[in-house]
Amino acid sequence: MKLSIRDLIICSLFASITAILSQISIPLPFTTVPLTMQVFAVMLCGMLLGSKLGFISQIIYLAIGTIGIPVFAQMSGGPGVILGPTGGFLLSFPIVSFIVGYFSNKGKSEFLVVAGMIVALLTSYLIGTFQFCLIMNMSFISGFMACVLPFIVIDIIKIGLVYVVGMSVCKRVNLGFGKC
Repeated sequence: MKLSIRDLIICSLFASITAILSQISIPLPFTTVPLTMQVFAVMLCGMLLGSKLGFISQIIYLAIGTIGIPVFAQMSGGPGVILGPTGGFLLSFPIVSFIVGYFSNKGKSEFLVVAGMIVALLTSYLIGTFQFCLIMNMSFISGFMACVLPFIVIDIIKIGLVYVVGMSVCKRVNLGFGKC
């Protein structure tokens, strides 16, 4: 896989967008998982960049955070975050971006693009909840109740926002990737 300088710059910019939107974080009293705009940023990367570059942008984001730069939610960073209870959600980001990008590339219809976002969200829920349950020594149902259930409606709203913002950006800027 050969990447141009332009591709690397765009991936880095979108990793930065993910880092910035990750700081919009609201801790919730009933769960250790904060409400953030990370899912919005990750899906937007996939929609605008496509599967390959969306994936790479999120790998860059994870690499920067893993080495300790505080780009994760609530200005956190380091391997402890990735290996912690909510690290599975972070680890799912490249996959989520890839899935959204794949469906955006293939999807000529709005339905297919939104369906891809739902598949990607379910993938994130599965990976994130699995790691949360493993580390917290909880049943999958208990982990689902703590990590997923409080966020379903909000994440569906985020999917709608990603679609609206993504299509608006595509109409104004031709990146040459993803749905654009």
